[in-house]
Amino acid sequence: MKNLFDIKNKVVIITGGTGVLGSCMAEYLAEQGAKVVILARNAEHGKKVVDGIVSKGYEAMFLKSDVNNKEILEQNAKDILAKYKRIDILINGAGGNMPGATIGPDKTIFDLDVEAFRTVVDLNLFGTVIPTMVFAKVMTEQKQGNIINISSESALRPLTRVVGYGAAKAAVTNFTKYLAIELATKYGEGLRVNAMAPGFFISEQNRTLLTNPDGTFTARGNTILAHTPFGRFGEPEELLGTLHWLASDASKFVTGTLTVIDGGFDAFCI
Repeated sequence: MKNLFDIKNKVVIITGGTGVLGSCMAEYLAEQGAKVVILARNAEHGKKVVDGIVSKGYEAMFLKSDVNNKEILEQNAKDILAKYKRIDILINGAGGNMPGATIGPDKTIFDLDVEAFRTVVDLNLFGTVIPTMVFAKVMTEQKQGNIINISSESALRPLTRVVGYGAAKAAVTNFTKYLAIELATKYGEGLRVNAMAPGFFISEQNRTLLTNPDGTFTARGNTILAHTPFGRFGEPEELLGTLHWLASDASKFVTGTLTVIDGGFDAFCI
């Protein structure tokens, strides 16, 4: 019987593939035989991730990009097609937050920096929509393609403080479901769109929010753990099983879904 999880020689694009989670995904997919293309703004970080993958004998390339710039993304698509002739999987992993789009305990909604909120929405929502418009166009011409969006726990539970990020990721989840129907009904069952919602993983982006300089957890970090049945933060590698499943034919009849990987956080009440 065919190995349903075989992704060998699949051409996979990962936006935001230089962060803690994105680089882990890139390395894993390359180890499984995929041809990985990392798109990011920071060329130094991107080349470092790619060099690490290539040094192990796997295939990867880096292209400097901007998920909010359609012209740059279109050039990226041309460069990828010139080398690999096709695009099989798009992982929309670019995202992030900034202080102005948060509301701390000493602030209220009336202190919100609207421009910072707009920037966070641009990065997380439009940074998913615009790459999708560019790379899904190639997929529709192939009649085959697979898009995996990276949403967040904050899309499901309106967490305190992260108002901008949560709103943007909730929109990404809604967009995922919309796009799944749009592509399947207009271009056929070869086009699939799903999303992953990671719970709490310590990354460079949230490290100072969750941990103190001495490595102990902050009050917010401890609150999160108290509401996580597993009692710990996730490890990047714990996203890979779900990612592999969604990237492969093992999920061939799956589209429009959101898979939560959070140690039980979303299920917890009291």
